[in-house]
Amino acid sequence: MTPEQLLYTKSHEWAYVQDDPSGAKIATVGLSAFALELLTDLVYVDLPEVGRRVSAGEPLGEIESVKAVSDLYSPVDGEVVEVNTALADNLAGLADDPYDAGWFVKIRIADESLLAGLLDYAAYQKQCAEEEH
Repeated sequence: MTPEQLLYTKSHEWAYVQDDPSGAKIATVGLSAFALELLTDLVYVDLPEVGRRVSAGEPLGEIESVKAVSDLYSPVDGEVVEVNTALADNLAGLADDPYDAGWFVKIRIADESLLAGLLDYAAYQKQCAEEEH
């Protein structure tokens, strides 16, 4: 997937939405390259358990760098159906591939209407440019 195919939160999480075989919508969620660049030197990630219910805009885990601990926010309401457990052993490589190998969780979306509140690539780029100034 490419950054242009994703939806974004104002807090820099990305979501890639697909249909699963049952027809449910699944959001693969990660953290943008912009955010990872700001965090630098990652040391720890805390991700939710499979089966946990999450709500849009609410913390679903944490990521820790040598600078700070930051919450990871869910872009959608739903249930965690998969967790990328390989990340814990490869945080150093997360910034190298944030949009493919760097996903955190997959969430079965409970309310698709919330997707309309996410930013497309152009709007997200504009937000990042404003934050840099």
